[in-house]
Amino acid sequence: VGGSIMEGGFDGAQVPDGGWGWAVAVSFFFVEVFTYGIIKSFGVFFNDLMDSFDESNSKISWIVSICVFVLTFTAPLSTVLSNRFGHRLVVMVGGLLVTTGMVMASFSQAVYHMYITVGIISGLGYCFSFLPTVTILSQYFDRRRSVVTAVASTGECFAVFAFAPAITALKESIGWRNSLLFVGLLQLNIVVCGSLLRPIIIRAPGSPKTTTQKVPLLDFSILKEKSFICYALFGLFATLGFFAPPLYIIPLGISLGIDQDRAFLLSAMAIAEVFGRIGAGLVLNKEPIRKIYIELICVILLTVSLFAFTFATEFWGLMSCSIFFGFMVGTVGGTHIPLLAEEDVVGIERMSSAAGVYVFIQSISGLAGPPLAGLLVDQSKIYSRAFYSCAAGMTMAAMCLAL
Repeated sequence: VGGSIMEGGFDGAQVPDGGWGWAVAVSFFFVEVFTYGIIKSFGVFFNDLMDSFDESNSKISWIVSICVFVLTFTAPLSTVLSNRFGHRLVVMVGGLLVTTGMVMASFSQAVYHMYITVGIISGLGYCFSFLPTVTILSQYFDRRRSVVTAVASTGECFAVFAFAPAITALKESIGWRNSLLFVGLLQLNIVVCGSLLRPIIIRAPGSPKTTTQKVPLLDFSILKEKSFICYALFGLFATLGFFAPPLYIIPLGISLGIDQDRAFLLSAMAIAEVFGRIGAGLVLNKEPIRKIYIELICVILLTVSLFAFTFATEFWGLMSCSIFFGFMVGTVGGTHIPLLAEEDVVGIERMSSAAGVYVFIQSISGLAGPPLAGLLVDQSKIYSRAFYSCAAGMTMAAMCLAL
């Protein structure tokens, strides 16, 4: 592959497009399982938390909102630490933080305790775990980047498919606190995943290995480029529609009088998302193709799927909406960060810094999304209203991407 292994990593003139990159892809798969997979499955605890803490829907939703906000807001810090200390160490520390926060959360006596434990401590750990892993995976692949990243990112989908019914059954057996404790201990596997992230250095052909190029810890010059600004605004508004639907699908089913098989709505959504991610990866892997245009089509269809939830009135209608949404969110969720590596956005050379700034910009809507949806529910007492804010945000995202 035109390179050599140095100090446990890859040093060469060509992107390996394989090799140890496959181990990194497996690591990313399981990091997705124990980060976004858990975040998206957290909705199974909502009713338990409302009953235990006697709090409103919007106040409970702040747990996930703070978590997502910290995850995205600290992205530049994650980038700086990864460039300074390496991706491996940052991810392993992130795994320890995630577990610490979740274990502490199982002993919470008030909702604000979970704001600190799940929201801040685990949220910081999620950022340290996810962002460096997806960044280094993109550096290990070139021609296969889209399809490998898309397939590896299905980890969160399989997690939701498995965790939603499993945690529901576990709660009935040992209670929500012990279930949360079990989940936190399970997330220690992130540390193992981080240990697999060998560093990679891609040098220009013919450049001596003794020459070291100082890489800026964080490059804000990308904020001067129109292509990145438009793409960052797309990410800002799209985040409004990413997290609220999985959190509110089960409460919506309860409000519609669906007593059985509610957890399978999340599972069906997750399986559909697997096909969406793999399908998008295969399409975007074809050459030549303007990948941004494909992304735009997927975002428009994702907006339609969000509006469809407001018309569901029974189980199969809700199931159809869940499958439609799952497929479309898979096409967007599995590709929007790797597309930063495309030359019409910022390119692979500046992807590490761009990913940090891009995810940081998403922090605003990550904080506002679930509480805004919860506020609409609290005021109207109609859970389908939660999907209006999601659809509105995704509409704005499509407009920004079209620019």
